[in-house]
Amino acid sequence: MANGRVVQTADRTIGSRQLAALLPAEVLARPGYRSLAEAVRTLILDGRIALHVRLPAERELAEAVGASRATVTGAYDLLRESGYVRSRRGSGTWTELPEGHRPVGAHALVGAGGYSADGEPGIDLAIAAMGAPDGALADALAWAAPRLPDAARSPGYHPFGLPDLRTAVADRFTRRGLPTRPEQILVTSGAQQAFTLVVSLLCRAGDRVVTENPTYANALDALRHARLRTGSIAVSDTGWDMEIAESTLRQTVPRLAYAIPDFHNPTGALMPEEQRLRLLAATRRTGTWLVVDETIADIALDVPAPAPLASLAPRGGADHVVTIGSLSKTHWGGLRVGWIRATAKMITELTALRVSADMTGSVLDQLVALPLLDGMDRTLPARLDQLRERRAALVDALQRHTPEWSWRIPPGGLSLWVDLGEPVSSALAERAAAAGVHIGRGARFGVDPGTFEHRLRLPYTLPADRLDEGVRRLAAAFHDGVPLPPSVDRPHWVA
Repeated sequence: MANGRVVQTADRTIGSRQLAALLPAEVLARPGYRSLAEAVRTLILDGRIALHVRLPAERELAEAVGASRATVTGAYDLLRESGYVRSRRGSGTWTELPEGHRPVGAHALVGAGGYSADGEPGIDLAIAAMGAPDGALADALAWAAPRLPDAARSPGYHPFGLPDLRTAVADRFTRRGLPTRPEQILVTSGAQQAFTLVVSLLCRAGDRVVTENPTYANALDALRHARLRTGSIAVSDTGWDMEIAESTLRQTVPRLAYAIPDFHNPTGALMPEEQRLRLLAATRRTGTWLVVDETIADIALDVPAPAPLASLAPRGGADHVVTIGSLSKTHWGGLRVGWIRATAKMITELTALRVSADMTGSVLDQLVALPLLDGMDRTLPARLDQLRERRAALVDALQRHTPEWSWRIPPGGLSLWVDLGEPVSSALAERAAAAGVHIGRGARFGVDPGTFEHRLRLPYTLPADRLDEGVRRLAAAFHDGVPLPPSVDRPHWVA
């Protein structure tokens, strides 16, 4: 472990210095046993400390954080009582989750059948995705059905993806201004698999990588799982500070940089062309692979859809750029179809790696994806109109129920990056869950621990009435004592 952020070591142990480096500054400044327990619990829930990892001995952690041993003993006792750690005599203290809890990224979808403590139907304000467009999926299935018997006569293994779908994806890149051949496309089971494959091919444990901060939470999880050292480039409501970005790249010379320049997740910012050119040039100078996430690039609400970032490079100057995308945001997350666009040589290497994991993707899903992709230019405008209406509904609900919060309306994307004015998003998330509302608290999107506690990501992907009800419940939870920060000496989370 080189920088103290990655904790999934070979022997499944986190050292005392590693754990201390993950703790928020306010905990280290005034370590109390409840605040220390709360901080460790948050790290477990966020995935920053993996499950089934051995924590440092009490005396070692006390020295690392500048606390008494009694403070650490009290914190471990609270964590044991609430089910977040277990201890075995002679073996140490190990992380786990209480009964009924799920790991990060595998939470119960509240809006799909969950209920509040009072029996009210649940509302999911964490998933930034919509249901399938009306009729589109049925039409695509009707198109695919008569073609399935011909496909079924083959063994069904297409590790690169169906040839027709690879061609369709390549043609769409070409129409958007980035000439692409089918051999430069690998079809994947969604954009998350695409990103994981790229990271697995290009990086080794301990390599330096750079991401925006905040950034897509599941991408951060993938980087932590790969045991990479993560640096960051700040993205604010007003966008990227490219001077700092260039300095960070120059000083750290990372193996890989991950960027979401198109309606950035979670801020919604759109990177200007001049900054795109600078990012291309900076990563090329440092020999850094630039992974561009285009998953939300088509969700352009107030501006024209941007051209692929790699299209701005001079001829032959984008070989270090890898572009990933999917149909999850434009069509449906349940249709697991994504892609990688890179050099033909890299696509061959990525395919060899992919075969070792899942052999091939679903032929049926790819057949269904073909008419959806081919007809996107005809069907997407109605989708965008619906999102504009829902964005307006969310803004209206926030103005009525939580006028003290602030936000910027993004030119595209699927969510608002809301500023609560106080570092209480984790506490609010717990109270909101009791009210049947699941939210994306800001800390999930931060590279460093304890950051963005004053932020929430709120998608505008639900119908207007559900958005209004969800915000109403959030407001009630917020105004009902939530502004007490987690460091306050009270066990509000202890089972």
